Amino acid sequence: MPPALYLVATPIGNAGDITLRALEVLRAVELIACEDSRLTGRLMQRYGIDTALLPYHDHNAARQRPRLIQRLTAGAAIALVSDAGTPLISDPGYKLVRDAVAAGIEVLAIPGASAVTAALSVAGLPTDRFHFVGFLPSRSTPRRRALAGLATIEATLVVLESARRLPAALADMAAELGPRQAALARELTKLHEEVRRGPLDELAAHYAQAGPPKGEIVVVVAPPPDQEELVDEAELDARLEALLDGGVKQAASQLAAETGLSRRRLYTRALELKRQRGP
Repeated sequence: MPPALYLVATPIGNAGDITLRALEVLRAVELIACEDSRLTGRLMQRYGIDTALLPYHDHNAARQRPRLIQRLTAGAAIALVSDAGTPLISDPGYKLVRDAVAAGIEVLAIPGASAVTAALSVAGLPTDRFHFVGFLPSRSTPRRRALAGLATIEATLVVLESARRLPAALADMAAELGPRQAALARELTKLHEEVRRGPLDELAAHYAQAGPPKGEIVVVVAPPPDQEELVDEAELDARLEALLDGGVKQAASQLAAETGLSRRRLYTRALELKRQRGP
């Protein structure tokens, strides 16, 4: 195995979701750095892999990282895995990759399962542009502040949340993001997999009554609604009429600045209203 740091994705639930390449790499490297050697050990046992395991997590990373870099610099091939899914996606590893790159060590991705892409694929919401939020703050006030900052992002939001905090988090999402369509993916690829879809306020009401569910949870939230689709045409015409005395161009520019609507669209409509007024 060529010397490098291999970032190996492991299953998020169903052990059959590991790739053939991942198994090949895990067998061939001389060391697997993992969050929890008990969890990774069970996966390795299933596939008959006896590569040495080294715990690497938030609590020992500062101590273990220089040792791993030293071994990599000496020509070792080392794999990094998380407890489930793709390393570094809300899991430890960023600083190890950063230091490996700085030391001139090759870093290779061995892609595979990811809760983020799995949830996106089944949500039934736009996937052409998405923003991975990760975990929101655990307390309501900073959480709502964070959500307010996300409200104008024109992309589907992907949020990780703990089961215990889910009812309160959904209530805050509904309050700050409005009744957007959302999908709650729970226990993806596992025996009790569930995807519940609906407006955020309805999902919040359901879990407020049902209580926290069990398992790993990803919440996917639709982008903000298109402002062009929310326009009340009669109100828009009334506002343009009130501004027309200042000229068609000025009326369109002023209303565009106030509403965020297309200036060209407003200019065309203002011209039509002016023609209807007559000379």
